[in-house]
Amino acid sequence: MALISQIRKQKWLLVGSLAAALFLFIAMLMFDNPNQSFFGGSQTLLGDINGRKVDYREFSQVHEMLYRNAGGDGFSDRTSLWNYFVDEAIVEQEAQALGLGVSKTELLELQFGDDRSRLSPIISSRYVNQSTQQLDREQLNQLKDIITSGKVDQMISENKLIPDFKYRWAHQEKEVIKDRLQTKITNMVAKAMYTPTWMAEMIGNAQGETIDFLYVQVPFDEIQNSEVTLSDDDFKAYFNENKNQFKQDQETRKVEYAVFNVLPTAKDSADIRQRIADLAVPFAEAENDSLFVENNYGTIDAAYFKKDALSAAIADTIFKMANGTVYGPYLDLNTYKAVKLLDKKVIPDSVKARHILLRAEDQNGAIAANKTIDSLKALLETGAATFDSLAAKFSQDPSNASKGGDLGFFAPGTMVKPFNDVAFFEAEIGKVYKVFTQFGIHLIEVTDRKFGSNPESSVKVAYLSQDIIPSQATQDAVREEALQLQEENTTLEALRKSAAAKGIDMETSPALKRNDYAVGSLGAGQGSRELVRWTFGVDPSTKPPKVGDVSPEVYSFQNQGEFYVSKYAVAGLKSIRPAGIPTFAEVKDEIEPQVINRKKGEMIKAKMAGKTDLGSIAGSFSVQVDTATSVSFASAFIQKAGAAEPKVVAKAFKVDLNQLSEPLVGNTGVFVVKPTNKPPVSSAANIAQVRQSSQATTRGTARARLIQSLRSSADIEDNRSKFF
Repeated sequence: MALISQIRKQKWLLVGSLAAALFLFIAMLMFDNPNQSFFGGSQTLLGDINGRKVDYREFSQVHEMLYRNAGGDGFSDRTSLWNYFVDEAIVEQEAQALGLGVSKTELLELQFGDDRSRLSPIISSRYVNQSTQQLDREQLNQLKDIITSGKVDQMISENKLIPDFKYRWAHQEKEVIKDRLQTKITNMVAKAMYTPTWMAEMIGNAQGETIDFLYVQVPFDEIQNSEVTLSDDDFKAYFNENKNQFKQDQETRKVEYAVFNVLPTAKDSADIRQRIADLAVPFAEAENDSLFVENNYGTIDAAYFKKDALSAAIADTIFKMANGTVYGPYLDLNTYKAVKLLDKKVIPDSVKARHILLRAEDQNGAIAANKTIDSLKALLETGAATFDSLAAKFSQDPSNASKGGDLGFFAPGTMVKPFNDVAFFEAEIGKVYKVFTQFGIHLIEVTDRKFGSNPESSVKVAYLSQDIIPSQATQDAVREEALQLQEENTTLEALRKSAAAKGIDMETSPALKRNDYAVGSLGAGQGSRELVRWTFGVDPSTKPPKVGDVSPEVYSFQNQGEFYVSKYAVAGLKSIRPAGIPTFAEVKDEIEPQVINRKKGEMIKAKMAGKTDLGSIAGSFSVQVDTATSVSFASAFIQKAGAAEPKVVAKAFKVDLNQLSEPLVGNTGVFVVKPTNKPPVSSAANIAQVRQSSQATTRGTARARLIQSLRSSADIEDNRSKFF
């Protein structure tokens, strides 16, 4: 008994020991399976679509494969890929429920079929001959032979296919199948849409009926906003009538933020100008211009430019310079530049040329094509063969191979740039040149030139240039200002007051969703994504925010393609709106303009009381009586009002001819109408044509909205915000 009594007294120790043992046991299991979360489920579960689990590793592998060289911030790519995963799962499940599928025979036809109309649009859009912009049937046939003969691994080992070809093709097959199944499902739904005769007759009558009427339009601007006093009852009344418009399927949040723009100082500008000035002399003395501009962030172009193609900052000066001289620094928009005149000569208005083209689909193909081109070039230069015969035998440009490769005369800019530059700026008549373009490797021979009656000189130039951007010191100084504001203000209200005292404007974001990566004027990118993650409290390293909290981080933003911080932001959480229908207070700021106009409408209507003709109404508001003719009930567009006014047009059809309507609040103001003519419908509508048109519209809508509807009804768990 004494022992039991002691145990009871020390029961906290026993419970604690058991808890510690349980914790160690769970931890051991987690180390054995690091992908398992603490309370079950996978730590790498990116999402779940109606039971179809998407693992983060699977998603990342597909993303890396598809978008490895895409550039950009990656957020839009991941969003597109996630939408594909969602749609694929939904379509596959719907297809199974309906008994739909894609057979192997159908899949082959979708990928390689001879009838282009039956090819998958995915294949038709991806396998295009760049020179003809038509389907590259030759490439498709080659791929079909490789895949059906089981030679994929061999071709990969010989570097004739990219290493991950099998995985890319397998993913593409999934895309093709998904697209085909989606088309079948949407066609089933669309073809079920039918317009009955009574509806076709009603639509036909609505389309055929027109009305002429006189009207007065008093715009809302007739009353100043300062004259309008609103109560909560005004907001509630408008909200209760329109509450379903504000229903949302996801929680949204808004942030309010102070923006610190990072702008170059006068010292930054002077330093950049001096850097260009210091390079001017060595630029002029450089023997290898291409190497010099490459080492000093310059540009050089093989092209020659006429005066009207040059910047106004140098157009007059450059033609007075001697070859090899440098002008600058000079300011061209927001850039300091120095320009070197490399050459000056007259360029033909057109040239006549012929070519031999060998295509190169991959690295090995390029090596082989280059070797063949070198051999053909040697044959031509030694006179062992003629251009015509080699073009007919070897050229892979079907449009002119049979004509000896003759391209006829063409003007500057007609051909792709490398081809154009050699033909117009480098080639001598009778010599053969090798040129690489996106279409393959060419042998080019210029056979004739034409010059205008008043030929102008053109110049070849090289530039050194540097944009006027903030220095690192300037960026750091602005960041310190932002940090100071953030550290001194821990609440949004305090941040607002402090920003106002410093003359810093505060901005409010649009409603943000959990996976958004763009925030108002801050734009899209990593900085915006980090701000959204804090806003929703998904970052485990920070405390989830409450409304009124200020973020503990100062966010930095770079413009795309630029390598400096262009702005900093200090942000606070302004509001949280749960999914579903909000309260009127949560949308009060959004609906205020509409509520004001509604109140103005009531005030304008009150001022119209007692006036019984359009002239007196127009005179009291200094507006005119307008005429609307042949207004259709179906379109409800009033030309002079400049807007669709369905309530006004409906009222015009309802009021008796030559009778004055009561004042009506429309979309753009308050209207009073007086119908003057309602022409009879000239003939009965063509019911078959109306039905066909109506069904086409309805079916098009079904095709456009079906997947969206299936998404909204699907059970989707989206955990992307935890990973990205």
